[in-house]
Amino acid sequence: MFRRTVLSQAILAGLFLPLAAQAEISVKGTVANRTAGFVQAGQTIGQAENMLDDSGHSVGQLNMFENGLRLFLDGDLMPDLSWHLDLQGIYDTEGVNNYWRGPENYTQYEILREAYIDYSLAGWGLRLGKQQVVWGTADGIKLLDVINPTDYRHFVQDSMEDSRIPMWMANIERNMGDAGSVQFIASQAEPNVIPGLDANGDSGQPFVMQGVDAITGQVNGFLNLVPALGSTAQSFTNAAIGGAFTGGMINPYGLLPFAGLTVDGFASGYWDTSTPGLINPGDPTTGTPGAVLLNGITQNGLFPGDPNGNDFITRLLNIYGTSPSDVVWNVSQPTATFDHMPNATFATFNTFSSAQVTGASARSDYVKDKPDWEELNYGFRYKNKTAGGFNYSLNYLYQYDPNPYIDLSWHDAKTGEELQVQRATGMAIPFGNQTVIIPDLQTNLSPDQVPNSALNPLANPTILLRNGQGQYYGAVDPTFGMMPGAHNTNPVELRFTEKLQRIHNLGASFDYALDTEALGPIVLRGEFLYQIDVMQPVIDKRLLGIGDLSNGLVMEAGDMFKYVLGADITLLTNMMASLQFIQFINLDYVDEGRICTTQSGLHYDCSRYTGDTAVLNVTNSLQSGEEFKEFYSLFFSKPFGPAQQHRWNNLTMYEENGGWWNRFDVEYSVTDNFIVSAAWNQYWGDFETQFGQMKESSNLGIGLKYIF
Repeated sequence: MFRRTVLSQAILAGLFLPLAAQAEISVKGTVANRTAGFVQAGQTIGQAENMLDDSGHSVGQLNMFENGLRLFLDGDLMPDLSWHLDLQGIYDTEGVNNYWRGPENYTQYEILREAYIDYSLAGWGLRLGKQQVVWGTADGIKLLDVINPTDYRHFVQDSMEDSRIPMWMANIERNMGDAGSVQFIASQAEPNVIPGLDANGDSGQPFVMQGVDAITGQVNGFLNLVPALGSTAQSFTNAAIGGAFTGGMINPYGLLPFAGLTVDGFASGYWDTSTPGLINPGDPTTGTPGAVLLNGITQNGLFPGDPNGNDFITRLLNIYGTSPSDVVWNVSQPTATFDHMPNATFATFNTFSSAQVTGASARSDYVKDKPDWEELNYGFRYKNKTAGGFNYSLNYLYQYDPNPYIDLSWHDAKTGEELQVQRATGMAIPFGNQTVIIPDLQTNLSPDQVPNSALNPLANPTILLRNGQGQYYGAVDPTFGMMPGAHNTNPVELRFTEKLQRIHNLGASFDYALDTEALGPIVLRGEFLYQIDVMQPVIDKRLLGIGDLSNGLVMEAGDMFKYVLGADITLLTNMMASLQFIQFINLDYVDEGRICTTQSGLHYDCSRYTGDTAVLNVTNSLQSGEEFKEFYSLFFSKPFGPAQQHRWNNLTMYEENGGWWNRFDVEYSVTDNFIVSAAWNQYWGDFETQFGQMKESSNLGIGLKYIF
């Protein structure tokens, strides 16, 4: 195997071309353009630059202007040894940044797309190099076709051949008998290319999904919500230390004395700004609503131009404008960050803030942890055919799942050390002429011990972070100086680590042709895939509700069973029609229903459940997934023209819960060398579905291709 660098690819090309010079070379190629524009005005997911930004695209605005040159070179070195190169140069002027515009390694725009040699020896065929291997043939969906990762830059609109990313691999195959064969694969591991799944969030990329936007989106992504939350915590800390919440009395302990006050307790209360003090709620008839004060400090900080202000960028609170009446506080239908953490204490805000006035509160980072080049995927397939014409295959692939998952963990932002999360209950102590609640460092509640109710201030867990030396983090020492050396003033960082999970894939397929009097020949086919240890998002809203972000949003391994059943028939002489039923079954589906109570007595859903990877978002209550998820598809394909040289296709897919996708495309051969094509991709239906969320990304495109 070769290392995944441009240098290694250049070395490989250098090995091929001198050998090829010794033999006759076949050169073919294409020059092509693809242009596409939106068919309806709107705003794609993640396109906004702040939460009040409703600007978007107009009808006809381009989302793709792609030009490319592709060369196919083939040659024979000896009777049983041949070679193949597939080189390309592609550039899309409408890409949102350089990564999406031009050549990038391990994408469908990579310059060296394929490079392999074929060698035959004693009945065995060996293909060694960069290549594609296809095990599945389902319409519009990849099931058994899992060896090569996929580039989803255009969602599911590209053909499988174009979106599939060739990998360096050894591919060995041998025919057995009249119809059987056995195949062995050893391949490098790379992730799928998913728009938005990187540190910058790819704002404006037309095919970012809500589930990805929840991770890296500038407005809705936790990657950006965490530092905004830290800045807000810093504002409250600065105000508390200055005496703003203690009637003007200087308070060196900051927010620690307020472990008995939660976000909901503040947001649902009323506060008299003429005599400030969190320990003295105001009169509902004259006081300011807490949600309004929370939003004011969140968006503006403590004074005009305060760098700790959020400036209406990230969705910490759901607002519809800049006036106090535009603030919405609704924990029963959470659509913003604070809605999801109503039972987080103000002492938890101390953990997220810093002893410095600005610039050192909680932050975040996005890192990638990919397998080393020698950590390979391994698989085999056996194919055969019975005497009655029943074709079947059995496959196994031990691979790194190309669908990445995100691991959350708290770290010391300066040293990088991973920190332990401690859930500390409160204890009452005298504070001036008041009794207040502070964290009890002697406790560390397990997830099952976290209470469902915040009505008892002493039971409200505070989130503390601690390193291996027993030091706590935050603006103020949680031990109140009673444990010398137990306070670390370094800022904390929530790290988002993108990883690939080792999984087992056990697959099978079949197809069988039979003749019927009514419909003529019918081909019945199916694909089945059992996956072991697939990572899935599990949301614990009770932990998220107390501000335990790294444990409230986790990935857990589980098993999946997926299958496709299809039937192909011929209508109207030569029109192929194909009907498919697709089902995904989550064999480790999590659904633990719970109801929690806030400090003001409000009830909210604090269940633990499997989230919907494609669409869960802070704006839709972190939507749950389905234990049984169905798709249905209908595909038509028909040649036309005097010599049947042209073709049109139409694929319609329906997703359970109301998501739709329809693709109509036509290919017209002007000459043997010049082809014109057009494609219309329309999405509609429920926005909280995989297809429905793309409704604003519906597009119409044309293509030109010259073959030489």
